[in-house]
Amino acid sequence: MKKRCIYTVTAALLLIFYKPASAQNTGGQLQHLSLDEVWAKAVTYNKQLHVKKQEVESGKEEIKDAMAERLPEVQVGGDYARVSNMPIFENGLLHTPSQYPVLHSTYGLDGDAYLNIYNGNKTNLHIAQKQTLEAEKQIQVAQTQSQVKLLAAVHYLELQKGLMFKQLLLSDIAAQQKQLDKIEQLRKNGVVLKSDVLRAQLQLSRQQLSVTTIDNDIAIARQQLAVTMSEPDDFAVQPDSTSLADSAGVKTYNELLADAYHHAFAGKISEQETQLKALQLKDVKGSNMPKVGLFATYSVSYPQIMFYPYSPYLYGFGLAGVKASFSISGLYTNRHKIKAAQIELQKQETEHEDMLDGIRLSVNNAYLRLQEARHRVEVAKVNVKQAEENSRIVNNTYFNQTSLITDLLDANNTLLQTRFELTAAQIGEQVQYYQLQNAIGDL
Repeated sequence: MKKRCIYTVTAALLLIFYKPASAQNTGGQLQHLSLDEVWAKAVTYNKQLHVKKQEVESGKEEIKDAMAERLPEVQVGGDYARVSNMPIFENGLLHTPSQYPVLHSTYGLDGDAYLNIYNGNKTNLHIAQKQTLEAEKQIQVAQTQSQVKLLAAVHYLELQKGLMFKQLLLSDIAAQQKQLDKIEQLRKNGVVLKSDVLRAQLQLSRQQLSVTTIDNDIAIARQQLAVTMSEPDDFAVQPDSTSLADSAGVKTYNELLADAYHHAFAGKISEQETQLKALQLKDVKGSNMPKVGLFATYSVSYPQIMFYPYSPYLYGFGLAGVKASFSISGLYTNRHKIKAAQIELQKQETEHEDMLDGIRLSVNNAYLRLQEARHRVEVAKVNVKQAEENSRIVNNTYFNQTSLITDLLDANNTLLQTRFELTAAQIGEQVQYYQLQNAIGDL
């Protein structure tokens, strides 16, 4: 009797405080979008990807700046000065000097230009370094785009899983309500105890409360997906179940690994880093090479005091020719810089090999997880069939008075759980498929 009272009070409280789950407040109509359409929005408007694209534009300007080093350097300048008197101490500092007549104003205007012909190929190397960095930034854009698409796919699939869970749960609630009506009728006929009705009511109430949790999961997934597309929070996506990828046609592991070595973003970035270190080594070695260039200079001055005899007139003077230099001290001062650059290159080559190992591990992990997810789907399908048959048998035996209410409720729970597991396994397979595509650089 005491247990019956507890069941009655608990069921009453759950039914009083429970509010049926209403449709998610989306602030507007649902946007029916396929995964490809979500990707198109994410790639176009995602803020993180936009920042990477701006870095590429900055890299292009840096290349133009490096190429401008090939242009001649041109400078102009001018000066004006007041010249003091020039005393001449003919009889020593202790006697009054005589004043030599000078022109008290002097001014000049000059210009010079220098065109580099050869400086150890450093100009071309600087351009190549900037081009390598820009190419690396382009790869980073593609890498970020792939990561954004993977993130959007995960949120999209999480949203779809939540909606499928809710549909399964609502169907189960409807079935349990019909079952509860039958049990209530049996109680009225004196066939079963009231405790059976209370247990069935408790089970139904728990399922109804679970709808709220699922609704919250759906709302969170929708917001995460909206943020990925840089849309407002009330932008509610309704997934298209027909747009899921078919993971059955995945290549073999060796084929996937070969694709990853050619297309994986981490490997491409590492290749660019290695190329950059090689260019930096050549740049340091170029400091030991001679420098040759053309130069020209011309100046207009007043007065003429450069050559004797001096004259109080405006004059012009220009020079043009070839200028060459070679740093003798660079042969021993740059030795350690060259050695350090060589070590940096060797270090980067080792890191590149380590990166290839990481790619192999990543592809193998994603490939095995996909196979595991596929196997989980097959097992889940078998479990659903077995749970459906078990539920059918227990349902018949209970209403024929040969099994207990606990057996019936356990069978109901097991059936719902196996259906949840099948849905989660199917969504998980999709997630693993896109993670594999991201690992090989093909997303």
